[in-house]
Amino acid sequence: MAANSSALQLHDARPFFEKALQHGVQHGIIDAERLAAINADAPKGMVQIARYFGSEFLRPELEKARDRMVNLISLYLQENTGGDLHEAAVSLRDNSFLSRSKGGSDMLKRLIAMPESSNFGMAGYADAETPLLAVWSLRSHADYRAELARRTQIAQAIHAAQWVAQQYELDTDELEAAGADAESVVRTGLLMQALSPRAVESGEWPNAAGFERLVTALRKKKFAPPAQLRLPAGVPADLRDAMQAQCATVLSDLPKLLDAATPLRNLLRPVGPFRARYFLIDDPLAEVDDYHRGLDALDAEGDTPQPASKTWTKTVQGSDDEHSLLTLFLCLAAGVPKKTLLTEKTAASLVRKVRKSGWQPALAADFIRGHAPGIHQQDFIALWNAFVQDAEKTLLSDMDYQMHDALALLRRECSVQG
Repeated sequence: MAANSSALQLHDARPFFEKALQHGVQHGIIDAERLAAINADAPKGMVQIARYFGSEFLRPELEKARDRMVNLISLYLQENTGGDLHEAAVSLRDNSFLSRSKGGSDMLKRLIAMPESSNFGMAGYADAETPLLAVWSLRSHADYRAELARRTQIAQAIHAAQWVAQQYELDTDELEAAGADAESVVRTGLLMQALSPRAVESGEWPNAAGFERLVTALRKKKFAPPAQLRLPAGVPADLRDAMQAQCATVLSDLPKLLDAATPLRNLLRPVGPFRARYFLIDDPLAEVDDYHRGLDALDAEGDTPQPASKTWTKTVQGSDDEHSLLTLFLCLAAGVPKKTLLTEKTAASLVRKVRKSGWQPALAADFIRGHAPGIHQQDFIALWNAFVQDAEKTLLSDMDYQMHDALALLRRECSVQG
């Protein structure tokens, strides 16, 4: 017990500034004159800080200002001396007391000015500096270092994404409007470098329809994914680490992307996990052109695409997004009334019915073949089959007693109204 008490006594929880000041006095670095100057400047600094964050006339504000001032000085000294008490004491001796406080404040302002998110759509939406400074002026040096490392990594990712975008003459304004993540832009650049170096040379950023055509063609050629990725030519040295950090993700995605057994349209769903990792431009004109390409291909084969049936039109009523369609297909498979939107109550009832009586996914596939527009039938069947493969285990699980997992699945993949 005595040993434990002794160990506890070794921990010095005082702010670094106080430890440095005491060290300086004990070792003759800070003399009585310098100590008197610090004692004279301290009240001035407290009043300035209290005034900046609120009012210098309230005692609680002055007490908090003292804590802020001590913490700011501690931050500055610990960061700039590497935690060396002797160097910190010399800094207090050779520089004014208030300059060390300002130094800590400047450190935090630079930190706050760094990007907090790698999403381009969040640019310009950071909180005001003063409230953030109020928070950070009371945080520890360890917190500061962790946040500095995080924001530095984000800043490097943004710079790397901007460099990649410049190679394609893609404006930052477009990235902001689309709410693109810096990492997704870098991954897409690496992916295109691996799949089609010629496309990279053309300088056109891929849109969803064009990217689908590219991958489809590569699948037909049985294009083998590379064992490792090459960074684009001319990448600045200070951006290489930020780009290398995304290589592992791209390499892991390539085999599935090029696997003909994986339905491509489902993989490239706008709300799917793959699309969340990459940035493809949504170009309505390109999608219309792609639609007409499909019609032309059918005409060339002498086939007339089947129009949507009256039953399809009446049932869907314009709700033809993937979430609504999956809801409809699930209702068909479960043998419940056809709907494109479920309430929480009806979703829970559907899950209970499936677990009690089972489901018949083939009924939904038959409905698609009999009623959906011919040009979209294969895409809808691929969408449905992928859902069945991913969801069946969860929907039929005997271990999910409270249906938490099943309902979470339906909220994510289908249209469920809270």
